[in-house]
Amino acid sequence: MQWIGALLFIGTTTLAGFDISKKLNERPKHIRHMKNALQILEAEILYSQLPLPDAFATIAKQIPEPISSFFDLLNTSLSQNNNDLAQVWNWHLEGLIKSSALDSNEAEILKQFGRTLGQHDFDQQQKHIHLTIKHLDRELDDARENQYRYSKMAKSLGLLCGLFIVLLLI
Repeated sequence: MQWIGALLFIGTTTLAGFDISKKLNERPKHIRHMKNALQILEAEILYSQLPLPDAFATIAKQIPEPISSFFDLLNTSLSQNNNDLAQVWNWHLEGLIKSSALDSNEAEILKQFGRTLGQHDFDQQQKHIHLTIKHLDRELDDARENQYRYSKMAKSLGLLCGLFIVLLLI
């Protein structure tokens, strides 16, 4: 019975390490998807001059999950309720942060962007999009560095911590 418990404990800690590693590996990908979404948003605002709900629908079709769900929910909320954009943006952004590997730094950058979205003319809006993309570039570099530095270590530590604790208890 002890051996079964020990194996279950080691398996659990190993899975925890793999989960941490997965989040570290997904964060750069999600940041890149958000950057791509903002670039599409810029094109839709400046060149197509679509209303924001339609631009959000276009983005949702072109970007993979979980970012596409975020823009789809924005489109739905704005089309149905005609609510305040900043409020809807922040509400759905909280859900995106929970369902994705994005960090609190990206959340703050996107919250600041959400406050300015739809408040300015085309040129100012383009500047805000570029500024947000520049901030996300900085976070992307940090995420890649953390991925290379800690991803393998998280997997190994999960297994090794489980083994260590089991050895102490036996």
